[in-house]
Amino acid sequence: MRSVLYINPTIFVIIFFGCSKPSSILLCLCALKLKQRLIIFYVSVQSAPNRATASMTQVNLFTAGAVIIIILLIYHYLAKKYHYFLPKPVPCLKPSFLVGSSGPVLLRRQGVTTFMKKVYNSFPDAKIFGMYSIVMPVYIVRDPELIKLIGVKDFDHFVDHAFVSGNSDDDGRNDTLFGNSLIALSGLKWRDMRATLSPAFTGSKMRHMFELVADCGRSMVEFFKTEENAGKSLEYEMKEIFARYGNDVIASVAFGVTVDSMRDPQNDFNVMAKKMLDFANWKILVRIAIIQILSLVSKKFNFDIVDGTLSRYFRGIITDNMERREAQGIVRNDMVDMLMKVRKGTLKHQKDEQDTKDTGFATVEESSVGKTTHSRKWTDNELIAQCFLFFLAGFDTTSNLLSWLMYELTINSAIQDRLYEEISQIENSLLGKPLSYEALQKMSYLDMVVSEALRKWPPNVQLDRKCTKDYLLDNGTGTRFTMDKGSSVLIPVYAIHHDPKYYPNPERFDPERFSEENRSKI
Repeated sequence: MRSVLYINPTIFVIIFFGCSKPSSILLCLCALKLKQRLIIFYVSVQSAPNRATASMTQVNLFTAGAVIIIILLIYHYLAKKYHYFLPKPVPCLKPSFLVGSSGPVLLRRQGVTTFMKKVYNSFPDAKIFGMYSIVMPVYIVRDPELIKLIGVKDFDHFVDHAFVSGNSDDDGRNDTLFGNSLIALSGLKWRDMRATLSPAFTGSKMRHMFELVADCGRSMVEFFKTEENAGKSLEYEMKEIFARYGNDVIASVAFGVTVDSMRDPQNDFNVMAKKMLDFANWKILVRIAIIQILSLVSKKFNFDIVDGTLSRYFRGIITDNMERREAQGIVRNDMVDMLMKVRKGTLKHQKDEQDTKDTGFATVEESSVGKTTHSRKWTDNELIAQCFLFFLAGFDTTSNLLSWLMYELTINSAIQDRLYEEISQIENSLLGKPLSYEALQKMSYLDMVVSEALRKWPPNVQLDRKCTKDYLLDNGTGTRFTMDKGSSVLIPVYAIHHDPKYYPNPERFDPERFSEENRSKI
């Protein structure tokens, strides 16, 4: 007769752990083996099973015990994680088991933009509050003054990204494109690379690079004229058109090659670029997840977002270009030329360089970090990775922003007419000459339109930072506490840009927000 064994779960826990509510599982594990055998003995005496049944019971009990231990350990770990904000004097979104505060995004019930806007509005009176990205505690900063402290005044406490794990001086050499890019570097290595790249983006050097950008723009215009003269329809999907244009600009400026994606959308560079940025591809998503979740493993095995074929292709373009220019003495004002100067140690800030500041609102001024000096020698892989970053950061973001801008101009005809009038005036003043960097700077209304597009449709809906050393945060209203080293910080850009407190009637596309008269109000 088959015997049936039933053990009350509470008795089971008491036998295994010596208490009905185990507070410290690890302290009881030493008695696990002895108590397991006592249970087996008890079952054997009461049920008198044969040897095979006893063996099976032993295995089942051991498996059940192991599963319970694992579940309790996981629960204990998560409970500790989800209590992080309890001693902090800031409000916090209530976490859910396993998903933290990010359930709507993880379960695909909401997009990131909608979710972050809802999170932002959860505590309308708080300047800073907490949430949990799965199990990671994250500070949400919603006050402009605190953002200035984190991003400017006390930036030395927040130089690293929170959700990107790249290379530091402690990691040794790493050959991955993403891991060596500026966005993934950390600590002193990030500072040195930032200072290395800074001289390449001064106003005077941007003027030279602008000629390459303008060439791509003229090529696009000529393409449309040719299509019109041939009697073809000028109805296009603008996202695709701007993606081709962005591809040509990045190929020319960052990789030093000329492609024509308008007339030949199947060119190798464009095809490989789309493969690299195909985030619907599960393989790429898995690579990103591994790099974020298993950062130590990914560093150990040189795991990259880009697969080997794509990596070799883009590396080959730059190395071949550098070798050919070196042999033939070719000079071109692009990033490849900048890399060659870095290798020679000749790319530096020139003290006698007359660098006129750009006056547009949608421009930025170099920070003190970019003006520091160092003696670090970079490998070719570390330098090539910066071209990859230029591509990664500029391809999709540019085409998305321009697409939204075209949409806004379409539904706001008065704004479109005024912008067209300004562009026509500048074009007439050039007397047939190509558009220059100086002429572009005179287009004040264009700057206002672009600034408003960046406000309403920011390419990055949020910015992240990691606290690299303990930081005493004081919001000026009595809240004063230490933000621990390693803490993650999120700045909800999109939500702030759509907060009527800072931008009245935020859903309205209004370039006048950025006029000379109104800039001071922002």
